[in-house]
Amino acid sequence: MKTVVVVGAGPAGIRAVEQLVRAGLRPIWIEESPDGGGRITQRPPAGFKRDAASLYGADSGRAKRLHATLDAMKPRTDWRPDTLVWNIRPEARTLQTLTGGSQQGEIAYDALILCTGAVDRVVPMPGWTMPGVTTLGGAQVALKAQGVGIGMSPVLVGSGPLLILTALQYIKAGAKPALVLDTTPFLQKAWETSGLLWNAPTFLRGVLMDLRLRLSGVPYAEDATPIAIEGDTAVTALRWRDSGWREHVTPCDAVALGWGLKPESQLADLAGVPFDYDTKQQNWVPRRDAAGRTPVPGVFLAGDGAGIGGAEVAELAGARAALALLADAHLPSDAALTNHLDGRLRTEARFRAALDRAFPYPAKLAAKMADEVSVCRCEVISAGELRAAAAAEAPEMNRAKAFSRVGMGRCQGRLCGPPAAAVLADALGVKVDEVGRLRGQPPVKPIPVQ
Repeated sequence: MKTVVVVGAGPAGIRAVEQLVRAGLRPIWIEESPDGGGRITQRPPAGFKRDAASLYGADSGRAKRLHATLDAMKPRTDWRPDTLVWNIRPEARTLQTLTGGSQQGEIAYDALILCTGAVDRVVPMPGWTMPGVTTLGGAQVALKAQGVGIGMSPVLVGSGPLLILTALQYIKAGAKPALVLDTTPFLQKAWETSGLLWNAPTFLRGVLMDLRLRLSGVPYAEDATPIAIEGDTAVTALRWRDSGWREHVTPCDAVALGWGLKPESQLADLAGVPFDYDTKQQNWVPRRDAAGRTPVPGVFLAGDGAGIGGAEVAELAGARAALALLADAHLPSDAALTNHLDGRLRTEARFRAALDRAFPYPAKLAAKMADEVSVCRCEVISAGELRAAAAAEAPEMNRAKAFSRVGMGRCQGRLCGPPAAAVLADALGVKVDEVGRLRGQPPVKPIPVQ
């Protein structure tokens, strides 16, 4: 095999490269950030004072192991950090890249492993576009990569493990949240206990995290509904309803939003990989088999970019995709490790299914947002304008995009895609998968015109 390219240096990319190097290959390894590590185990900048235990908590051991492997693999690969893959030409089997924000390049490949990770999934609400509002992932990155919080008294809104984890990290950093608002009822989470025991250590760690939050003194509201983020030029409060439908106003200086994650899958789309709707995750995911093979010969997927599984699953899937690549190329691969990974991934899939049921994306909350709420913050397109597009016979997302410009901005629909689909489907009276998805377009992120 001539040229193998791995895109991404998070948990999936690190473990994929490890297997390729072990087999005697020297892959080209591309990472958009200045260094690798992913988001959960984001590597801090040089000179950062806090130790791994303070930064990563219970994940500190995993972070140290990943960073050690990352550093060991760099000299054994063609390591290219600070490089954005902004287009894929599947017919020519080439990637178009941008390094350092200015240097354009093109890379030919024979085989490609995409480990592109995920982005936060949000529900737009009044006030969500003002300064001081970010995603839960953004709030984490601020702590890990910049050593700052989004505020000294933030409100965290959403559902899922990341909500509780971020709250505990902010408490530890000295920025005690004014409120943690979980839209999921406690009983719905408790009902999935038997399924969550497929990964007992992770489940027990989650229970302990939840208990720590409840004992921290931070107000913790479950089965609650956010109404609006208040303020004129900056965040001053969150207005919300509790499970008894009583309205509250909680003063704060920042808000972080997050309802799980969605795959960062634009590159898979440009590579020609077909997509399917995952009803459990309520996400469009690129098609691949359990080993990471896609219907496009020579293209493999691993990690959250192939379907949300978390950092632990990403490591397993990265190694498994690399082994599949080696087997398909008739190169030596570890059969015992392959069988072990297949078993682990099957178990983790059962755990993930229970987790998705325990913390569902609140599609109804998104679908019923008020007409004046901006769905697409890049192009300032309101829910009312999207409903008008539906009335003008826009039966699917890309037609609605043509009518309203939703998803045409800098984020290419990463943030607005899921809530916009919920609004459009509700306006048309159909299921959300029937309105389709916004297709990926090059460049996947803004690049300079030269």
